[in-house]
Amino acid sequence: MIPTARCLAAKPAGFFKRSADELTWNSEALHTPTKPYVLLDFEDDATVSGCKTMADRAVGGFSTASLDYVPADAAAKSPAHARFHGSISTKLPNNWRVERTGYAAFRNKDRGLWIFGRLFWDVDPYSYLALRVKSDGRRYTVNIQTDSIVETDIHQHRLYTRHHRVQEASPDEFLSAAEATESPEFAETQYPHGIPPALSDVPPESTIMSTSTSATTSGTTGWETILLPFNSFVRTNHGMVVEPQTSIIRNRVKSIGIGLTDRVEGPYDLRIHKIWATNGMSDAEIEEERRICGTDALPIDEGVRTGWTGESVPHTSQQEAPKAKKGLKALRDEWDQ
Repeated sequence: MIPTARCLAAKPAGFFKRSADELTWNSEALHTPTKPYVLLDFEDDATVSGCKTMADRAVGGFSTASLDYVPADAAAKSPAHARFHGSISTKLPNNWRVERTGYAAFRNKDRGLWIFGRLFWDVDPYSYLALRVKSDGRRYTVNIQTDSIVETDIHQHRLYTRHHRVQEASPDEFLSAAEATESPEFAETQYPHGIPPALSDVPPESTIMSTSTSATTSGTTGWETILLPFNSFVRTNHGMVVEPQTSIIRNRVKSIGIGLTDRVEGPYDLRIHKIWATNGMSDAEIEEERRICGTDALPIDEGVRTGWTGESVPHTSQQEAPKAKKGLKALRDEWDQ
């Protein structure tokens, strides 16, 4: 079989190129960063081929998961992106060992080796994980896995979007997905100390997302950008919140992905343009944001705008919470050690 030009172009970077790229980036990370750190750019089809999908079919279930590359469409004002889609089924296989099904996910594959060992992302100089997505409104979860002692630990955060954002309600008025679809006993096992804010159905104040409330679709592309603070992610293991809670090991991130575990039967469809680490947006990034997201672009205030001038940013304890200010600026003093 002769590989096509597209296959060759999508082939992962070789050992020496990975090493050179990592050395270049590490020199940038030695000081306060002057630009965002792109982790997964799905405008490149090689990034899509560098990811893997997972579903309960691995244990005999019937859910499906696919991740496909979608070329840019100028007419629809849509950038090239990845399409995460399939169907969720809670039907149990004929296997008494399997008690629960109904999940699907994707993440990047192992990033390989470089001259100093295994490759990890170092996002320690950044406060936020940014995702530009086009959602169908289902309860997706962002998953971060690090080089931790417990290999099966995953730090999670709900992927909030305008589509299902609750505008005028308090968290006490809403039930979590587990409480809505599972028995009280299971909910108590999953959240022994109550539902963490980052996994609730109501976005915490620390989440930066579009606040557009336009009743019309004029100027709307469906794309939106969500910024999730790294210090809000919740440590879980096999879907259960575990104690003690620990911060993400941000200088040794192995994988980033998105999962769907709401156990609601039926199709799902999530588009992902890019995932990156950031402290704010420059004028060029703001222009890209408005071009792709239209009227759903992030609100640009003093908390989101940044010139990436290299000003130093102090680190403080994760226990501190953002005060009355909004945007990224309010959280620049809230980074965990």
